[in-house]
Amino acid sequence: MRDLSKWTARQAPAGFSSTGRYVMIEPYRRDVHETALWRALGGAAINDLIRYFPNGPYAQSSELCDWLDRSGRESGWVTCIFRSRHSGDIVGMASLMRPDPANGVVEVGSVAHGAAMARTPMSTEAHYLMARHVFEKLDYRRYEWKCHNENGPSKVTAVRLGFQFEGVFRQHIVSKGGNRDTAWFSMIDGEWPNLKRAFEAWLDPSNFEPDGRQKRRLEDLRATQA
Repeated sequence: MRDLSKWTARQAPAGFSSTGRYVMIEPYRRDVHETALWRALGGAAINDLIRYFPNGPYAQSSELCDWLDRSGRESGWVTCIFRSRHSGDIVGMASLMRPDPANGVVEVGSVAHGAAMARTPMSTEAHYLMARHVFEKLDYRRYEWKCHNENGPSKVTAVRLGFQFEGVFRQHIVSKGGNRDTAWFSMIDGEWPNLKRAFEAWLDPSNFEPDGRQKRRLEDLRATQA
């Protein structure tokens, strides 16, 4: 059994910046990001993108940002903005949610990838950079991913990124006037070295054909890096 007798509470997450090969992360600022983020997520079409979020729908950018501001102010959520390193355009967002510094636990959620992130390395790298921050900068023990159990694409993404499925919390919350069963996933600090090696091998330019297709899958690289 791991000895945690000298464990001490970690710092709460705060806004941070990180730059990869394909994407950059910067702290959300309403005055800088509101209009560009709304457009990147499809404008009014954002409601299809976030249909499994417990909040919304939104008719305009101010409503989305009111929610992001309130989540940060009242719940300590840290919203991260994703920006393409190539174009400099905003392409998506995600948040570090429900921080538990005493136990070194935090969740990634409010994940919304704009159309520009589709079928590019940016989405994988954004989540690699966030996980690296959680484990190496915050020194946390556990990183969680939760989603509506009906959200098949989110569950597939979680597994692809290396989160381990832990089960379904039945009748977890009431969401938008209906029941939500919540699927839980996590990665933990002891798994991070192998996950990191696989992420970095997958993101290396040598892993891509000239047309951008991957040569090796992230899941396969994890298996060989173990």
